[in-house]
Amino acid sequence: MQQIPADTEAAILVSIDFGNSDHSESLQELRLLAETAGVRTLAIIEARRQRPDAALFAGSGKVQEIAELVERLEAPLVIFNHDLSPAQMRNLTTKLNTRVIDRTMLILDIFAQRAQSHEGKVQVEIAQLKYLSTRLVGMNQDMGQQKHAVGARGPGETKLELDRRKLDKRVHLLKERLEQLQRQRDVRRRARNRHDVLSVSIVGYTNAGKSTLFNKLTKANVYVANQLFATLDTTSRRMFTEDEGEIVVSDTVGFIRHLPHSLVAAFRSTLEETIQADLLLHVVDASNPMRDDQISEVNKVLAEIDAAGIPQVLVFNKIDLLDVPPSVERDEYGRICRVFLSAKSGAGLEGLRLALTEAKTARQVAAANDHGVAASDQVAAVNIKSAAASENQTNQDE
Repeated sequence: MQQIPADTEAAILVSIDFGNSDHSESLQELRLLAETAGVRTLAIIEARRQRPDAALFAGSGKVQEIAELVERLEAPLVIFNHDLSPAQMRNLTTKLNTRVIDRTMLILDIFAQRAQSHEGKVQVEIAQLKYLSTRLVGMNQDMGQQKHAVGARGPGETKLELDRRKLDKRVHLLKERLEQLQRQRDVRRRARNRHDVLSVSIVGYTNAGKSTLFNKLTKANVYVANQLFATLDTTSRRMFTEDEGEIVVSDTVGFIRHLPHSLVAAFRSTLEETIQADLLLHVVDASNPMRDDQISEVNKVLAEIDAAGIPQVLVFNKIDLLDVPPSVERDEYGRICRVFLSAKSGAGLEGLRLALTEAKTARQVAAANDHGVAASDQVAAVNIKSAAASENQTNQDE
């Protein structure tokens, strides 16, 4: 059997084109994901198929080609740009005689590296355990009691069942911790609502410049890098405007094509800042030719977490790469709906601050109107009660 090298920071990337229009962009993202995870790309293998092979995903001929390349390059790892079933992963590992992971495992590994806060680490571990629980195959060694002993007949529990039970217990414990952290977050959010503070969340495709914009707006110093998922933990800071006072801005994790549902579910508590926000700043890399597709992908995730109905301002970032002047666009109601800026240079930030100021003013007006309606209803209720009392007194006098 081939000896697997100790160097695990190199891999062969495999991407199968099933006729999707975004295949080349998805492959480029896989290269960036591998680089972000600290993996050196040894080679890239592409192929075209109508549908995945049930046993080997890529088909026996292509898998043989990959196996020969693995042996020649002594590759310790093969990364597929797709989600593999447990059986496919087991079969590929056997055929290629090396470690095989899929796109979801790669993203989970990056998230595990990037998580800094306790909440982020808990969320990542939940996602990893849920992913692992579906891949406990080929591990069902019999750990039962002695089958032929009196009073102890039967297979007992298998190792697979015990492993799943351990995973379920760990997931349950982590979810309890997450619920406690969620309650603490809710307390802070209610405090902001009592003080009439506008809550703004920065969302967008990964590597669109969200954290750079966040630092510019709040004068924070969160980690910024030209990497996918450079920021994982949600960070909130206060910023102040001259006219409208305090605004709370939150920087959130970036989205990507085919973001694993387990991660969306695990990070739902962190994304509560997005769900509960008064306004979303949807940051877009204006220099990316696939920006429309990226906007669509972000909106899909927002719909998945029930945040599609929150007002958005599209922030087209990196205009310095296009030689486009900073500007703002308004919708038919006169509200700022698009801002063109460069978070790196600061050009166009005044337009964004104006959008935030107008949003807070609109929120205060709406709150005042709601308060006025409530007060009117209260007065009307008192008048009706007084009229009823007067009528009752009149009837008694008669």
